[in-house]
Amino acid sequence: MTLLVTVLLLLVAHSAIAGDKYAVVISGASGGEAYAQKYEKWRTSFADLLREKFGYPPERLVVLTESGGEGMEKATREQVQRVFAELRRKLTKEDQLLVFLIGHGTTADGEDAKFNLVGPDLSATEWADLLKPIPGRLVFVNTTSASFPFLRKLAARGRVVMTATDSSAQQFETVFPEFFLKAFEDGGADLDKSGRVSLWEAFTYASAGVRGWFEQKGQLPTERPLLDDTGAGVGREAQNAGVDGAVARVTYLALDAVLALPSDATQAALVKRRAGLERQVEELKARKESTPPDQYDAELEKLLVEIARISQQLRAKSD
Repeated sequence: MTLLVTVLLLLVAHSAIAGDKYAVVISGASGGEAYAQKYEKWRTSFADLLREKFGYPPERLVVLTESGGEGMEKATREQVQRVFAELRRKLTKEDQLLVFLIGHGTTADGEDAKFNLVGPDLSATEWADLLKPIPGRLVFVNTTSASFPFLRKLAARGRVVMTATDSSAQQFETVFPEFFLKAFEDGGADLDKSGRVSLWEAFTYASAGVRGWFEQKGQLPTERPLLDDTGAGVGREAQNAGVDGAVARVTYLALDAVLALPSDATQAALVKRRAGLERQVEELKARKESTPPDQYDAELEKLLVEIARISQQLRAKSD
């Protein structure tokens, strides 16, 4: 590491990331009372987690269910399309959107898959088209069977995409959502002891839970969770080596501390820009082991120089 990079690292103060966090939780068509009860339990637990533990306000948390209800709409194709049309108008590039799917997944040809909604379904290709225009960071978690095609279709640079299966042929009911939810309740999931669970830590915890569940049953696994955050559309299993995981390691469901913005619009834009660059520094540092040293130093120096330049502008404006 060059002396300049070292000095800049010492000078740069970390701040909260600019932007808001939104979530869409969807439990689709159940296909039976036993499934309906299980999906309701998972959906309710996850929505409560976002509201009560992580502080998502009502205007930034959308819940769609099989039957609808108070504060919830039905999980139909038209309603899903409406929700994401509204989010496209509302989100900015600094925001983060979580999409969490609970229910059944199906595939006919192995190349594409569907998430079962109430009435006509949406395919992975159609989901990709819906989400493509949405600005900001996307965290997409499909906990259903046959979910692997969603990883291929939705993967993009800067996105975190998880699927419960590594093959469209894995069409049995999944247990991945059960363990993914537990990750945010079990202190053992916080591997780096930071006091909060990252998406990578939740994925690692859930993956271990899935493996243990099948081992306890004495069965061969019918699901193998994958995570992609490089945009390659290949993904990796938690226990295997791979380049995916760097973005997920610095991505959290918990809301960030509110970023204090100056009243002056120009200064506020600079503060938000600096916070975004600081996020990029954290992501780059998470990828250090898989990045050639010269490339790492060059990218880090570029980011830190820009952060220092913006900080200087802010100081000049405040004088």
